[in-house]
Amino acid sequence: MFDQRLFQPSFLQEVDARVRLGCAVGLCLCLSLLGDVYACLVGLAVSALLLLLARPCWQPLLCRLAAINVFVVFLWCVTPWSVPGEELMRLGWLTISVQGVRLSLLVSLKANAIAAVFLALVGTMTAPELGHALERLHCPTKLVFLFLFTARYVHVLGQEWRVLFTAAKLRGFRPGTNAATYRTLASLLGLLLVRSHERAQRVHEAMLLRGFDGSFRSVTVFHAGPRDLGFALLLLLCAVGIVTLELCGVPYV
Repeated sequence: MFDQRLFQPSFLQEVDARVRLGCAVGLCLCLSLLGDVYACLVGLAVSALLLLLARPCWQPLLCRLAAINVFVVFLWCVTPWSVPGEELMRLGWLTISVQGVRLSLLVSLKANAIAAVFLALVGTMTAPELGHALERLHCPTKLVFLFLFTARYVHVLGQEWRVLFTAAKLRGFRPGTNAATYRTLASLLGLLLVRSHERAQRVHEAMLLRGFDGSFRSVTVFHAGPRDLGFALLLLLCAVGIVTLELCGVPYV
């Protein structure tokens, strides 16, 4: 999400990264606890509006949303008839329950809403910017380093795996469902782990030679202003409205 240009320059990218990250976590926490369909619909509308304000590139964005909804489709294939409750319809020996359909609908709405919020508010950041924001919000230093080095070197490890796999194919390896394939893949994974360890040692030594002392530093300086405060208050009002609709809605029996 952080290595590809999913969004064009927009107003959201000018908002303080700490404010965006805090708003994303708070709003997603609010959405995850909803139990009313109408409140979830309002939350999905708010998240869709944020996504529009982020000015996305639609093709890669829809591919990511489609990947999320693949799991939602599997949920719809199982939950409506596996959750006991009031019968909605019967398809042969399968009984579709009202509670199962409602649960599937809630998960679908909340999953898409949370994904849209994170894509709009966090997906518009670069990996170093997000790491710096996490550090300024007093997240554990080791967690910040783990995130930054993962974002930096996951592609390097992927390239290393492709090199190893190509070398194996040039030596006649053809993957299949047999013991030889499993042994070869295990050997390739072992080589990848060994090379990853060696690269980690070289990177650590290079960082020490450049004066690394275990603290995170960034050239990015955050300055929260009235615009950032207004944006946070606006999302807070949206969250309060969604919670109010949840609490004042007709309870489901």
